[in-house]
Amino acid sequence: MARNVSRLPDSRTRVRTRAAHDDDPALDPGLPDPGEDLPRSGRRRRGIFLLPNSFTAAALFAGFYAVVMAMGHDFERAATAIFAAMVLDSLDGRVARLTHTQSEFGAQFDSLADMVSFGAAPALVMYQWSLHGLGKLGWLAAFVYCAGAALRLARFNTNIGVVDKSYFQGLPSPAAAALVAGFIWVLSDSQISGSHVTWGAFAVTAFAGVSMVTNVPFYSFKAVSLRRSVPFITLFLIVLLIGLIAYRPPLVLFGLFCVYALSGYGVYLWRRMQGRSVSVISTSTDEPDERGLHG
Repeated sequence: MARNVSRLPDSRTRVRTRAAHDDDPALDPGLPDPGEDLPRSGRRRRGIFLLPNSFTAAALFAGFYAVVMAMGHDFERAATAIFAAMVLDSLDGRVARLTHTQSEFGAQFDSLADMVSFGAAPALVMYQWSLHGLGKLGWLAAFVYCAGAALRLARFNTNIGVVDKSYFQGLPSPAAAALVAGFIWVLSDSQISGSHVTWGAFAVTAFAGVSMVTNVPFYSFKAVSLRRSVPFITLFLIVLLIGLIAYRPPLVLFGLFCVYALSGYGVYLWRRMQGRSVSVISTSTDEPDERGLHG
């Protein structure tokens, strides 16, 4: 009796069938065969850009160094370290744009470094210099400043696509840090102890902390173009300003940041008097030029 049994393909038939499938381009899904080694050139390694992140790391170090100097009661060096962090922080984003090395990692790293250099460091330095003499009120003022910096940075990162780039929403954290560090630097340079100006230190710290979380508009200077021609007197004023800073760095820098900290409230009151909106929230979805910088 004949049986209706289909024979399974032998090994030679399977090899020929597989070769025919491999040669057919219509059946090739573009995936490597099992066991096939990928070429080394096809492996993509993820990394970070060195140059801009080096500036961010240096700014982070300057903030940490300020805290270490304050612990050793060297408050002038602590204050100058915070100003050095400001300079380094202003460079990392510009270097990234000039070299086309912007990245999401760099934005996040910059924000975390800002929290240390312009949030925790100024609060701890001010507390160690003067606020500890007020007891609970002293560390409360330092905490208000530190929390204000954290909230300011978080709001900046979340509102980055809807805020008018010509203005900051609230006092920028580097400017707030300069206000606190400048106050310490001026009085330390004048040989005035922090224990003699505890309430002044309380007022400056609380003012800077609260100003960071307000909706007061502060000019961002992003609209200033360095490629445009300026009147001759402008160059002379810049030279004069450099000379004044070189003559008395603590006093001149602190005075400049005091003027800037008050300018936002002046703009706020002027707009109120004119009946204009004081909000810096824009309906445009254009992203500002400095993503993740100067929170």
